[in-house]
Amino acid sequence: MMAFTRRAMIGAVLALGIASPALAQDDGIHRLALQISDNNPQKMTTVLNVAANVTRLYQDRGEEVEIRIVAFNAGLHMLREDTSPVLERLTSFGQSMPNVTFAACGNTITGMTKKEGVAPPISTHAEVVPAGVVELMALDQAGWTVIRP
Repeated sequence: MMAFTRRAMIGAVLALGIASPALAQDDGIHRLALQISDNNPQKMTTVLNVAANVTRLYQDRGEEVEIRIVAFNAGLHMLREDTSPVLERLTSFGQSMPNVTFAACGNTITGMTKKEGVAPPISTHAEVVPAGVVELMALDQAGWTVIRP
């Protein structure tokens, strides 16, 4: 007999259109969580491009979308004021795309603080959450689509 993973079963339930409110919110708002866990300027730019493109598509359709970009491990550099290669773009997002929010992993901040001897300066556009992976898990459980571009 074939074994199904929880994700495969949820996908099948969603495909059949019989998802419960616990799996997906039914308020008409699209919700996307984007993971960044690499210190790679190209990937960081890709994450921001995806957020901008998804926002435009749904706005053009007259539909709402919420996007949460979650940074942890080496990807936290995207949200650091001293090392981010996309800091100007983060500021632009903060001003022009209020539907896009940023989460910085508190565990990663703690590790960087120990290694560097001082807390890394995190962009004011980011909210510090206890753990980036747990944030993604919670968003997934709340019905958000989680993608790692």
